[in-house]
Amino acid sequence: MTVLDSRRNGVLMGISSLPGSTGIGTMGKNAYKFVDLLHDAGQTYWQILPICPTGYGDSPYQSFSTFAGNPYFIDFDMLAEQGFLSKADYENVDWGSDEHFVDYGLLYVNRKKVFEILVKNFAVKRSGDFDSFCEENSFWLDDYSLFMAVKDAHGGAAFSSWEDGIRCRTQEALKVWTEKESERINYYKVLQYFFYKQWGMLKRYANSKGIKIIGDVPIYVSGDSSDAWASPSCFLLDQNLVPTVVAGCPPDAFSPTGQLWGNPVYNWDYMKKTDYDWWKKRLAMSLKSYDVIRLDHFRGFESFYTIPYGSKDACRGSWLKGPGMDLFNSLKESLGEFPVIAEDLGFLTPEVKQLLEDSGFPGMKVLQFAFDSREESDYLPYRYTRNSVVYTGTHDNDTILGWIETASKEDVAVAVKYYRIENAEKLREEMMISAMESVSNTCILTMQDLIGIGREGRMNIPATEGGNWKWRATMKEIDSVDFKKLGEFTKIYGRK
Repeated sequence: MTVLDSRRNGVLMGISSLPGSTGIGTMGKNAYKFVDLLHDAGQTYWQILPICPTGYGDSPYQSFSTFAGNPYFIDFDMLAEQGFLSKADYENVDWGSDEHFVDYGLLYVNRKKVFEILVKNFAVKRSGDFDSFCEENSFWLDDYSLFMAVKDAHGGAAFSSWEDGIRCRTQEALKVWTEKESERINYYKVLQYFFYKQWGMLKRYANSKGIKIIGDVPIYVSGDSSDAWASPSCFLLDQNLVPTVVAGCPPDAFSPTGQLWGNPVYNWDYMKKTDYDWWKKRLAMSLKSYDVIRLDHFRGFESFYTIPYGSKDACRGSWLKGPGMDLFNSLKESLGEFPVIAEDLGFLTPEVKQLLEDSGFPGMKVLQFAFDSREESDYLPYRYTRNSVVYTGTHDNDTILGWIETASKEDVAVAVKYYRIENAEKLREEMMISAMESVSNTCILTMQDLIGIGREGRMNIPATEGGNWKWRATMKEIDSVDFKKLGEFTKIYGRK
């Protein structure tokens, strides 16, 4: 039995979306205030997006490392209080002109300047537990720090374009580059130290308030990542470490050319031979960071779509078999029972449904998918089971108000009729209440829907580049939410 077997409620809100004065949400005072608001409203869960560094397209699903934390989330005020920064180092910096959106271009340039000051000051006022942090995390931190240092030395170029020696990790090249880039390697280790220091404090505070963190584990890693560079045998790569095939989704009614994600896919035969050691390390790290794991693209563990490398779209591809229960049995033998939410959205074959049943993990139900005017949907609330997690929408969906505006009039009409209301004006509240009163053990509402934000609050539009992952809430908007009412409904529907 896990925490997900109990009837509970929570809110989805990425760290980056928190308000603050330095261009992006951080692990500072506003994160702690958000925990307090959740606690006072009788919530159990705070669901976040991946905390790894953002990569191509500013996406946390295209990270330079699946183990590293995003240094953008480091809070400067906390560092100033500890004497590692002065407020003059960051208060008069240009962090962007619109408090509703993250300007990643500015962050990349200006946060680096502050980080340089931080690392310089840390050399003078070094913390006693830094060495133990580096030693405890050496299994990923050494490779990540060297990877990023070499990447910097190559002007940010992908590792596939590096010289043969360091690209292929010969012992001589690793030694030369480690010595040559020692200062830059230390720079990245210091940033990770501060990230995990602050993250550990925030998580412990949340747990002390009865709030459990649901963290997102993307199924794939970026092709340009320390993971692919340091563990190439775990992926289907050629002798030059270039993917032979990449991940994506085939064409469907929503995307006539499919989705070309571009991530390398796993060499499951090799992983099985190594008793899934890479995945065990990854999940063990995730279970330290989170209380519950949302496992992305669950259907990919049964079978996964592969597209020839270099393709312009996902029209031409083929399916390969995944590890299935062999992986999860091995993980459970090593890690014990652990709480997982399986992201099982999309077209599900009988084999995927069987894997979900065999795993015992709860799947996801998204209310925005329920009101299909063309056919009866499996996402209608009366079809839910207790062992499921209901969402009004996820980070890949529009907000409820945005959905009302962009969905077909026929679909919106189905929703209006379902809830027995006169028009769509009350749909936002009705859909949230419907999720809470459903039989699903776990209910997660989005912060955008609680605030009442339209299309401008959408986090991501799948299969698009640019403009994603930017939305932020202001403190005024958060304060406008009736958390007392949320607490009352949480109690009414037995989720407290």
